[in-house]
Amino acid sequence: MIGYMGCGKSTLGRRLSKHLGLQFIDMDHYIEERNCKTIPQIFAEDGEAEFRKKERRALEELAEFTDIVIATGGGAPCFFDNIELMNKTGKTIYLNISPNILADRLMKSKTERPLIKGKSRDELVAFIDETLKKRNQFYLQAQFQITQPDIDLGVVEKMLSND
Repeated sequence: MIGYMGCGKSTLGRRLSKHLGLQFIDMDHYIEERNCKTIPQIFAEDGEAEFRKKERRALEELAEFTDIVIATGGGAPCFFDNIELMNKTGKTIYLNISPNILADRLMKSKTERPLIKGKSRDELVAFIDETLKKRNQFYLQAQFQITQPDIDLGVVEKMLSND
């Protein structure tokens, strides 16, 4: 699962993994456990560049697993050759949700997200729009795309099995 923060990667990933009888891994939680630090701590103490290296190492490790559903961090596909690695080792689904829906979700979220901290809703929509312009070149390389926030799991399963 790839897409912008707040698009529902973890929520859909958990539901899909249960539906398919597979293990679910949230890559951000995986990184936090491996490094004994939260993502905000890694950003604050080590900087984004070091976080992206840790994220790449986690992706390489997770690429060795089988029969799992992974929710990546929002920026994961956009660094190094991560999207190529994801496409080569698994099936990628881009959750392509509108900036307005994303902003609403992120404003309500209790999760601390270093890249959007302190932004008003209008600033957030503008930031999401700008970021998506840069990230879509990577996100759109996904093998599948979902644009409905509450898609039926049977539809997703059928989409993945028609490959």
